Amino acid sequence: MLRVGSKAACLACRNLVSTNMGVRFRVPLQKLHPLSRAIHHRYSGNTNPQRAPHRTAARYFTSMSRLPMRPPKPPPGSGGRGHQQQRNFWVARLAARLLKLRYILLGSAVGGGYTAKKTYDEWKDMLPDFSEYNWVIPDFVWELSEQIDLDKLAKALPEMEEIVKLLPDLDKIGENFTFIKSLLSSETSGDPPLKAADSSAASTQDSSDKQYKKGLLGELILIQQQIQRHEEEVRRAAEANNARPPPPEPAPSPPPNPSPLQQKRKSSDRERIDQLQEELLRTQLKYQRMLERLEKENKELRKVVLQKDDKGIHQRKVKKSLIDLYSEVLDILSDYDSNYNTQDHLPRVVVVGDQSAGKTSVLEMVAQARIFPRGSGEMMTRSPVKVTLSEGPHHVAMFKDSGREFDLSKEEDLAALRHEIELRMRKSVKEGQTVSTETISLSVKGPGIQRMVLVDLPGVISTVTAGMAADTKETIFSISKAYMQNPNAIILCIQDGSVDAERSIVTDLVSQMDPQGKRTIFVLTKVDLAEKNLASPSRIQQIVEGKLFPMKALGYFAVVTGRGSSSESIDSIKDYEEDFFQNSRLLRDGMLKAHQVTTKNLSLAVSDCFWKMVRESVEQQADVFKASRFNLETEWKNNYPRLRELDRNELYEKAKNEILDEVISLSQVTPLHWESILQKKLWERVSTHVIENIYLPAAQTMDSGTFNTTVDIKLKQWTDKQLPHKALEVAWETLQEEFARFMAEYRGKDQDDIFDKLKEAVKDESIKRHKWNERAMDSLRVIQHNALEDRSITDKPQWDAAISFMEETLQSRLKDTESVISDMVGPDWKQRWLNWKNRTPDQHIRNETKNELERLLKLHDDHTAYLANDEVTTVRKNLEGRGVEVDPVLIKDTWHQLYRRHFLQNALSHCNLCKRGFYYYQRHFVDSELECNDVVLFWRIQRMLVITANTLRQQLTNTEVRRLEKNVKEVLDDFGEDQERKSQLITGRRVQLAEDLKKVREIQEKLEAFIEALHKEK
Repeated sequence: MLRVGSKAACLACRNLVSTNMGVRFRVPLQKLHPLSRAIHHRYSGNTNPQRAPHRTAARYFTSMSRLPMRPPKPPPGSGGRGHQQQRNFWVARLAARLLKLRYILLGSAVGGGYTAKKTYDEWKDMLPDFSEYNWVIPDFVWELSEQIDLDKLAKALPEMEEIVKLLPDLDKIGENFTFIKSLLSSETSGDPPLKAADSSAASTQDSSDKQYKKGLLGELILIQQQIQRHEEEVRRAAEANNARPPPPEPAPSPPPNPSPLQQKRKSSDRERIDQLQEELLRTQLKYQRMLERLEKENKELRKVVLQKDDKGIHQRKVKKSLIDLYSEVLDILSDYDSNYNTQDHLPRVVVVGDQSAGKTSVLEMVAQARIFPRGSGEMMTRSPVKVTLSEGPHHVAMFKDSGREFDLSKEEDLAALRHEIELRMRKSVKEGQTVSTETISLSVKGPGIQRMVLVDLPGVISTVTAGMAADTKETIFSISKAYMQNPNAIILCIQDGSVDAERSIVTDLVSQMDPQGKRTIFVLTKVDLAEKNLASPSRIQQIVEGKLFPMKALGYFAVVTGRGSSSESIDSIKDYEEDFFQNSRLLRDGMLKAHQVTTKNLSLAVSDCFWKMVRESVEQQADVFKASRFNLETEWKNNYPRLRELDRNELYEKAKNEILDEVISLSQVTPLHWESILQKKLWERVSTHVIENIYLPAAQTMDSGTFNTTVDIKLKQWTDKQLPHKALEVAWETLQEEFARFMAEYRGKDQDDIFDKLKEAVKDESIKRHKWNERAMDSLRVIQHNALEDRSITDKPQWDAAISFMEETLQSRLKDTESVISDMVGPDWKQRWLNWKNRTPDQHIRNETKNELERLLKLHDDHTAYLANDEVTTVRKNLEGRGVEVDPVLIKDTWHQLYRRHFLQNALSHCNLCKRGFYYYQRHFVDSELECNDVVLFWRIQRMLVITANTLRQQLTNTEVRRLEKNVKEVLDDFGEDQERKSQLITGRRVQLAEDLKKVREIQEKLEAFIEALHKEK
């Protein structure tokens, strides 16, 4: 009976092998190749309900799964009828065959429907299980299947042509059978030891071997039996050789020489052991080649199926794969700032190792593409790289935050991908640092790639070299510990086999994180160099058996990742690795097992371990996040019961709309409001220049002609150099103030103060970016020049308006001058007596100087604006005579303020006289002692202000407000893309709580979707 250990095999295997065959499997099922286990369990029930059935990439879409199971023929002698008995009763058998026609007619008439249904069910059972590809079939097909009665359909008799269409490609399967049979016959025909080993069981297995050779499944079982027999014979021979006691050695005499018979026996035993080991190795390699051929066929079939869906044959929306759902959960968790002690304990494969130990090369072999930047001895991996591996029709790679696909079958795309990864690594490293904690997320898809999530970490170093930050070593250790302390993380420990094991740093670190080795897989790289350089290859055996390092591991693997050239392709590395292990004495001498070598076996083992860990821990993690969500929702309800849960992005969008509404409000400002504000602000800006530099110097002239000439010259200079620039400054400041005023008014209407910092930043940045139209200054200069050249006052209202404007201006300036003089001389006698104030010594000196200068003005009422030097000396001597020491500069400064007051008082008096001077103005002041040229000057200034304000208002409403609105939108868009800026501008516990709620809900939903898909796959 076919057995696995002491347990009976599945029903399919029991039917294939006869009970008297005498062949037993002594090796546990777990040691079989994954494809053998997939074949075995294809027809057997799961005896352990707690363990999911093993799945491999070769379980479906192979020619084996399409092969119908043929019932075994009874061996000769099992039914009690021999060949002689069949010859004696040939007449009866002939009659029975002739009478079959009657049974056929009767069966077709009575049980045709039942026979057809049974035939249909048998063919249906032989089809492969397409349950994992239900997503390929459109939704309407499933809806249609629910409306169809399958029982009625099964009763219908199908046509033979339709049944034949359901069959696999028998020609292709026949070619595979022919190839494998020729391979077996050629290998076994030239192996006399193998024939000798099989001659003892040839009589009992001859008929059953013929049955097996008719199908591919039988061929694989035969090879498996040969492997088991060879291993058993090697084990027995080794035990017999070790159990033979050595001959006794007498003490006084030297040991006698062994007899030639004993030497011959020992040499023959050793030769037999070596011969059996070579036979075992050849059989294993033959078995491996057959499995690789079948897996290649499986890969091609899966690629065809995926390409059909990729080309759009089925219009149904393609669902995300299981590994993509899981990778999305990990991406969200990497950005989640955990509160409430919610930690990320979801499994992933963490790749750690010493620098230049071959971590990246191993990962590239698993991903089947040279995707990482390479360097000779320098640090290339500067930040963690999360690689999500999944199966797909095309070999492509894509970043999480980019839509570009890199075709890994093209060398230019591979070079671009390596360059992009290097740029992202360097960009993530902050200034003054060497490595970064920021994770780069990358997904790789391709035919036959094992599904898993790996994280490649920077290599562990022992010494900080020149050019590195001082804390580089500690930072790498902290990053590695942060990933490895996850109790569900699978640690892929990479050790360089070409260097001394005592120089390893990472093994101590891994043993600290996983002392029991329950989630560690040890990988020894560069085994080809190790075998060549090591004097004792047994050290490699000690390493892969876990006897050399203090760390423990689930499994130990030895791999070769090429000859060290960066230009090697993945296919050439695979061929080199296979050739090396095929010819290596490590396998030939039994130091390494066949399942411990090659990156292919490593990827299969890591993938199985990864999914086992995922199934065991994912539901527990979902419960943890469910509890965290409940805590966060409770806090929100208690603290913010009347507010919606808006995260930072949603709050930003709300603030963005409010700011845009405030900018649009600028277009609703009335023209009259704009002009009044602009006119007032412009006069405040230029009034001092007009009084001090234009009006006051011109008023010192003796006649009206000189006055008008001086005014025209100074106005022309002012217009050409300063006035347009001052006007644009006033307009820009007015626009800013109005913008700020609208934002302040809007803030009072139930405004959320959480936006204050953001709005202020947007306003400042928008104003900083805004620049007035350069051509506006030239056009404004022409308009102002033309306005100031006009001197014709057409009617009495304009004259009165000019008089009023001049009077207001002079009174305002006189008031300011009086205030300055009062501050200079200090309080008068009334303030001193009523408010108990005293003058300072400086104020006393200025007061005496003021009194002396006032006496001078009374004597010379028409004095000029400046004191002569002799007048200054006279004033100083008069003061010294009263005991007051005064500086000439102080005298001139005091005179300037006193003369200003005197001038303004006279100008106001003259302004009152000119109120009735419009008649004389129309007559050009002919035959009149009254001259009002200063009124005409203020009329020109007033008209210029009105025209300038109107021009600026038009520029504001037609151009600048729109440009400011555009700048605000650009600033808002830039801030919206800058997550760091948004985090700085929108802050508070309320924002953080909403962010955490959003993240936890998203994580929980993704985990539930992943768990549902995981259960469906089971």
